[in-house]
Amino acid sequence: MDFLETPEQRFEGLKDYPFEPRFQRVDAAGLRMHYVDEGPRGAAPVLMLHGEPSWSYLYRFMIPPCAAAGHRVVAPDLIGFGRSSKPRRIADYSYQHHCNWLQALIEALDLQEITLFCQDWGSLLGLRLAAELEDRFARVVVGNGFLPDGARPGFSLESVGTAAAFLTWRTFARFAPQLPVARILQFGSARRLDADELRAYDTPFPDERYKAGARAFPRLVPISPRDPAVPANRRAWEVLEKWEKPFLTTFSDGDPVTRGYDRRLRDRIPGAKGMPHRTFPGGHFLQEDSGPELAAHMLDWIAKFPAARAAESS
Repeated sequence: MDFLETPEQRFEGLKDYPFEPRFQRVDAAGLRMHYVDEGPRGAAPVLMLHGEPSWSYLYRFMIPPCAAAGHRVVAPDLIGFGRSSKPRRIADYSYQHHCNWLQALIEALDLQEITLFCQDWGSLLGLRLAAELEDRFARVVVGNGFLPDGARPGFSLESVGTAAAFLTWRTFARFAPQLPVARILQFGSARRLDADELRAYDTPFPDERYKAGARAFPRLVPISPRDPAVPANRRAWEVLEKWEKPFLTTFSDGDPVTRGYDRRLRDRIPGAKGMPHRTFPGGHFLQEDSGPELAAHMLDWIAKFPAARAAESS
């Protein structure tokens, strides 16, 4: 597999991102996944998974308070994003490959009693892995995310009236001569990102050759029953529909893409019953708009559901 590595000097001096870089090889081809690893190593981890087309920079407002509260915080860059390796061909990316790469990181770090925070594609991957590696996960927090299976009522794009917009975005991401990553982050955020923040989102991509992963993601969303990811996602739903561990939704009030999915998640996942679900102000990238508030709410929730209690409920 032919892949690129973003030059490390491009990441120097990024605003509000002082974290030491760490890397883990995640497949035989030599792909490296970058991850932030802050807080005490012996603590139960909070795993923060980003989506399209962001990277762990998205969590810069959530990592410090969670680490300061005594949690180990692990925030990887998905393959194709951030500081991680970037296969050059769109065909080298698949839903299953992304799951495999993340699973390799989780197992290499031997993460146990995981509290998952996931958004966008972080949810498509994180919810799948939480079901497939159930013994490693203690709790789940979903913000502006879901797990599509291509067919089930209430979980298809068509059911929320976003199919046309999504298909337009999918075509644009694949075929537009330029994929304006920073502008996409700005469009999906309610607050105005400053020049340094916009530069940080463009940093992983020196030119268009580095953006195959970002271009691939929209076409990997399983919106058809014939999609190759559908059988595994349906198996994951069989686990999630019996999930008794704590499950929290923290969606924003300004995301047309995932609006309403928080209610559907709460209706179908038993562990969501009685949880302090909350809606935060913000756009699709709610970590940009309400990051500190999200972290504070999650920390309060974790304190009310200690790992031992979460494990006992499994």
